[in-house]
Amino acid sequence: MQTIRRSKRRVTEEFPIVGFEKLSLVDYPGKLCATLHTPGCNFRCPYCYQKKLIFDYIPMKKILVDEIIKVIHPRIGFLDGVTVTGGEPTIHRALPTLLARLKSIGALTKIDTNGSHPNILKILIKNNLINYVAMDIKAPFERYQELVQYKIDSNTILDSIQTIRRGHIDYEFRTTVVPNIINEKDLQAIAIMLAGSKKMVLQKFRPRDTLSEECSKLVPYSDNEMHQFKELVSPYFAEVKVRLW
Repeated sequence: MQTIRRSKRRVTEEFPIVGFEKLSLVDYPGKLCATLHTPGCNFRCPYCYQKKLIFDYIPMKKILVDEIIKVIHPRIGFLDGVTVTGGEPTIHRALPTLLARLKSIGALTKIDTNGSHPNILKILIKNNLINYVAMDIKAPFERYQELVQYKIDSNTILDSIQTIRRGHIDYEFRTTVVPNIINEKDLQAIAIMLAGSKKMVLQKFRPRDTLSEECSKLVPYSDNEMHQFKELVSPYFAEVKVRLW
């Protein structure tokens, strides 16, 4: 039994965490949370601004889970929970073990995901390891591979959507609305494929040091245009939010 405990602890400590925010007011809707940043992602979305987390994370200093637990545990009560974001958390096999440790200290847990690993989502939901999931919807099904620049069967994305919707946990779907990449027609198609979902979030694109140099030069949609997009998709969801940052 002791050997098993040591093994689990070792796997958890090896979980790669390269960023730790002790307090976030925005990463977990309606909650105060700490945020953990994991490196690596299987997608290559041209408008992504996490270049270091995708290409340059190997030499980054890793933060031990034990050290994070020491900080978070005494603050549970003030903090509601922990958000695990990326990169893409579900590419790391120790994710369930990490979340189990966070749950064991009384934290609510949320993950951000691109939905490329529905089987991991099923494990997390079945074992009550997450309270909230935010899944990025990159494009309509027929444009997915083009946009994410990764060979993926659109049925994988559909599986994740259905798993989340049936999972009896809080969730949101969200789309970053990028000029010249996502337009009104795309948003309409996304709304139709998610019709009946609880919550949709439209995120305003912010030009930064993106994977594609062209994207860094794009002029974002105006706040007024973002609210027009909200009106367009609102009939398909119970709730639609616009995140202007």
